[in-house]
Amino acid sequence: MVFKPSNILLLPGWQNSGPGHWQSLWQARHGYRRVEQHDWLRPLRGDWTARLEETVVDADGPVLLVAHSLGCILAAWWAAHSGNTHRVQGALLVAPGDVERADLAAQLHRWSPIARQVLPFPALLVASRNDPYCSWARAEGLAQSWGARFIDLGQRGHINAQAGLGDWQQGHAWLRQLAASAPTDQRASPSVPSTPSAPSAPCPAGRCATPKKAYSNGHEKTQGPGPRP
Repeated sequence: MVFKPSNILLLPGWQNSGPGHWQSLWQARHGYRRVEQHDWLRPLRGDWTARLEETVVDADGPVLLVAHSLGCILAAWWAAHSGNTHRVQGALLVAPGDVERADLAAQLHRWSPIARQVLPFPALLVASRNDPYCSWARAEGLAQSWGARFIDLGQRGHINAQAGLGDWQQGHAWLRQLAASAPTDQRASPSVPSTPSAPSAPCPAGRCATPKKAYSNGHEKTQGPGPRP
């Protein structure tokens, strides 16, 4: 059995994810469900949280979260306040935006403070060393606070369309690992649908080959080929 594509929830960040973003490409290729927000340009944390809560509750089975940028901050805030976190089997958190930084806080009103409670479900946090919206040290600190396994993607900017990732098969392999580690006694799948063209586990030296049972403060490095010219 597999997770229904509609139960893989995509959480884009501020201004949504455009057509060339890996989230949009995953949606088109695999049929995953984007959590549509009422206002992508002027995000309100309360409204975004309520929308995520509604989507999780309406799902016909346990879900996986796939968050980027502000979507990561949303996932952590929702998890700290929702009574339905048991419905989430795991979260892939990519390039969280540091909404406590002065320049971002001035544009994203009332998104700080960032919730720092340990997440009640397994999570992987993928970060870039030259992300313009979150320092490396802050990303690593968030992974520790959330109890997320930390993955170093090297110099890949904000890990978005401009990073030249395409449909980011490596990220999708990590999502499949999260799904495979989900408890089998739940009414959902232990895996995400794969396609023949997708690699089985594109992690260096087998460091990600077997999902870890405990996701607390793990630290791995996956060096990417560098930023796109």
